[in-house]
Amino acid sequence: MILSAHGVSKAYPVAGKDPLVVLEELDLSVDTGEFLAITGESGCGKSTLLHVLGALDRPDDGKVEIHGVDVFSQNDDELSAFRNRRIGFVFQFHHLLPEFTAEENVMMPALVGGTRPAEARARALELLDLVGLAERAEHRPGELSGGEKQRVAIVRALMNEPDLVLADEPTGNLDEKTAQSLHAELIRLSRDLGQTFVVVTHNRDFADMADREMILEHGRLKASSSD
Repeated sequence: MILSAHGVSKAYPVAGKDPLVVLEELDLSVDTGEFLAITGESGCGKSTLLHVLGALDRPDDGKVEIHGVDVFSQNDDELSAFRNRRIGFVFQFHHLLPEFTAEENVMMPALVGGTRPAEARARALELLDLVGLAERAEHRPGELSGGEKQRVAIVRALMNEPDLVLADEPTGNLDEKTAQSLHAELIRLSRDLGQTFVVVTHNRDFADMADREMILEHGRLKASSSD
């Protein structure tokens, strides 16, 4: 097991009303190398859950462990370093830095973590080659298609060989054909690299490709009836 969450709760204050409960005593376990899809109605808290699992947001209660490390026992500086080393993120929008090349964007997490530029560059080129973009390494985001930009974002998330990659609607901003190609690419990378993915998606076909699907409902996760 690589990830476990126990009794995770998260609520947000609402002026003049009771707090909005988004996550309520939620439990989750994810095995190493597993590709897990999380589905649910819009606004049910899927992004909040990813933010908590990825240590971007602290829960009100409960515990999250990655490889046995109690994530939220760390202070903010330790948490920032932990995220950089151990967790990769892919979002619906690629969030690439427009002034940097594809190669430089992929290198960024490693450089932030203190890796030597030459070593980071070699790793970035290796990853870009994995997704067929080695020849586009010197192109800036404005010179890439939507699918190419999201592929760059995906391999950027893999740059530091993280324990876990969290993806929030990673193909939600792409046309259907490009999205289908990216779905297959993510599954392939998981299999080839033994990489653990937890992906939030509304796409039924993508969820069906995962090793397992869980549904977020009323603040808790339940197994999909198809599993």
